[in-house]
Amino acid sequence: MLLPYANAFAISFIAIVLWQYLQPPPSSREPPTITPTIPYIGHLLGMLFYGSRYLKQTGLREKHTSIFTLPMPGSRMYVVTDPLLAAAAQRCKTLSFTPIIPDVTKRVLGLDRATVAITRRHLDPNPGKGGDLVAKRMKPGDNLDSLSRNSVSAIKSHVDSEKAYMVHYKAYKEVDLLEWVRHIVTLATASHFYGNRNPVSQDPELERAFWDFDHGVGMLLVNVWPSLTACKAYRGREKLVAALANYLEEGDWKEGASPLIRERVKTALEHGWKLREVARSELSFLFAGIVNVTTTTFWVLLQIYADASLLSQVRTEIESVMTLKWCDRETIRTGRKSSVSAAEVARSGAGFECPTLSAVYQECLRLGSDNNSIRVVKEDTLLADTWFLAKGSVVQIAGGVMHSDASLWGDNVTGFHPKRFLQPNNNEKTAAKQNGFRAFGGGKTLCPGRYFAMNQIQAFVIMVVLQFDLRPLSGDRIRVPKKNDRVLPVHILEPEEPVRARLQLRSGWDSSLDVRVVFGRK
Repeated sequence: MLLPYANAFAISFIAIVLWQYLQPPPSSREPPTITPTIPYIGHLLGMLFYGSRYLKQTGLREKHTSIFTLPMPGSRMYVVTDPLLAAAAQRCKTLSFTPIIPDVTKRVLGLDRATVAITRRHLDPNPGKGGDLVAKRMKPGDNLDSLSRNSVSAIKSHVDSEKAYMVHYKAYKEVDLLEWVRHIVTLATASHFYGNRNPVSQDPELERAFWDFDHGVGMLLVNVWPSLTACKAYRGREKLVAALANYLEEGDWKEGASPLIRERVKTALEHGWKLREVARSELSFLFAGIVNVTTTTFWVLLQIYADASLLSQVRTEIESVMTLKWCDRETIRTGRKSSVSAAEVARSGAGFECPTLSAVYQECLRLGSDNNSIRVVKEDTLLADTWFLAKGSVVQIAGGVMHSDASLWGDNVTGFHPKRFLQPNNNEKTAAKQNGFRAFGGGKTLCPGRYFAMNQIQAFVIMVVLQFDLRPLSGDRIRVPKKNDRVLPVHILEPEEPVRARLQLRSGWDSSLDVRVVFGRK
């Protein structure tokens, strides 16, 4: 009876001894090591079971050092918690994210070996056209303004449908706020990028498949029998890939998709990708375009509606930059043109005249983002002329730690206080704060779509707060739940529990006003 336990003990003992033997000897200049409670796999288990919370709590506990070492099976992980050292790591040419790309995309998207090989060939020194294309299209300028106008127009059509329903039936809607935002952003993004015949709009089941995929990305990354350990995400992914492959094979993308998507697909095919593998890549683009926009919009709306004075202030600022004018609009039902009022908010692609809304947006990103920027050490490196990093190790720039650092953000760091982003940056903490705000990553991995996402989120929020009220189902104010930080932080964290509320037309607002957010104007 004791034989299985004896065998298990023997195997564990041998594994620990081998781990200690195989670990490269530490350098005297290596970052201090945090010994795991469970030898060999303790830190790995901590991150798997406690998600972003584990790394963040460890980092805050070790704030006496700017970087520390977590021993891992067969390797080391260096965790950077100091913003200025993070900036040095981003400048260091021997630290790179690109070696990780093929393995991460293979695990998450299920790419075949031939496609992964093509990806590897176009990493270093030439990163390929895909990322450059997105960065070029989404940097501030005419291209960004055009993308933003079209995207926000798609969001607006869904918001207008909600308003029309309430005007016609003189009713309100009981909503799960995250689900409500999620539905609008998913359909609007799919329509904007892939046209009206996109598969997500054609098959309502694909919307659920997408979010099943999203909620299982962490386990897909682990990649241990994903069809079993991440079965919902795996099935959702394969269902979406099949639908996107059919869409591409039928050729709808050649006319209906946005110029950015047409160029992405064309570039992939020119590099030798098969069409079905291109479909897997497009799933990653949908993921990038939908998930963070959805969850950040949810938090921004929730925090604004949860505070009556903040709601009033945001509305006042928006209305102060709003122009009222008459315009013609095609009436779908009759086919005739009718004259209606339009409330038009003009803004440029990279700036906005409503500082409170911008501050709420940034504070929601700070609180909701525990993401880590990952680098591989390509050769033995002395970081900032101080810390020895061994070749083959992994560097994690811990955004969650920096976002929770009281020395950067003040003693009220755990609370929602958007005014911290309205304070003038004229003290010695300015550089540390700039480098310590990690919602979009940093360095070469800085998100190329950050301006586009900001435009979508703020435009969506403007259209909602001007036209709708959000009331609690009980009590006198909406409660803000905690974020669920016991997951791998692959995007902005969701709430621990749903927020159900009553959405209704705004009291005192003229429902005939057609709210538009216009980009590219001063």
